Parts: sequence; structure tokens; C-alpha cells
Amino acid sequence: MLCGPPLEPAVRDDLALGLRVVASLGPHDVGQACVVRQGTVLAVEALEGTDRMVRRAAEFGAGAVLVKAAKREQDMRFDVPVIGPTTLEVAIEARLRAIGLEVGRTLVLEPERSLPAAERAGITVVGLGPEDA
Repeated sequence: MLCGPPLEPAVRDDLALGLRVVASLGPHDVGQACVVRQGTVLAVEALEGTDRMVRRAAEFGAGAVLVKAAKREQDMRFDVPVIGPTTLEVAIEARLRAIGLEVGRTLVLEPERSLPAAERAGITVVGLGPEDA
């Protein structure tokens, strides 16, 4: 866990579902993120990008999780999954509960600014590996 309160089992289940969903999108070259709440996929990232997808998902209410991960055959030289201060601001506005980031394949820009903002808002930011899917 990078920051935030401990996760309840239901939130961990949502993160696991999100990780599986993003992995399943890879072969279709759709996106690198999704938003899940209570076992339901609220939004999948497409061309609009993460921030707009989170805003769209927020229309369904608070308490969701964001999962950001690379596609299995992602060319990490050109298109690395990233979150940063702007995504954290959007996550706070959307009242997300947690953000799951694929370990070793997702970057946090300005972590000294981003992670404390998440902590203050009560958003847990956690690394996710294959064992979490």
C-alpha cells in the first residue's frame, strides 16, 4: 500500500475485478484503466483518457475504485500508464475509495504531491500484482 486507509475485502474484490477487466482489454487496444464499484464496471477507459473516464463514472455515485495497468504487450517506451496530481484531483472530486496501480508498470507523477493529496482525501493507493487479479 502506498497510502491511505486499510482496504475492506469488498474494495479489494473491486480492485481485482478492475485488474482483470483492464487485462482483458489489452488485445483489443482499448484502454489502460477502468472504474468499478460493488462488483460492477462503471466505466472503461477509451480514447478520452483516465480523467474524463473517472468523471463519467462519478455520475454513478461515490465509493468506486480506479484501476490503472499496462496492456500485456504494451510498448513501455511510448505509452506508459500514468497517474499524477491532476488524476488525483479528479479522483477526489469523484469521491473514489481506492486507486490500484499495476506494480512496476504504472508511474505516479509527482508522488510527493500526489500521494499526500490522496492520503488527505482518504483514498487508498495500492500496488497490484498478478496475484491480486
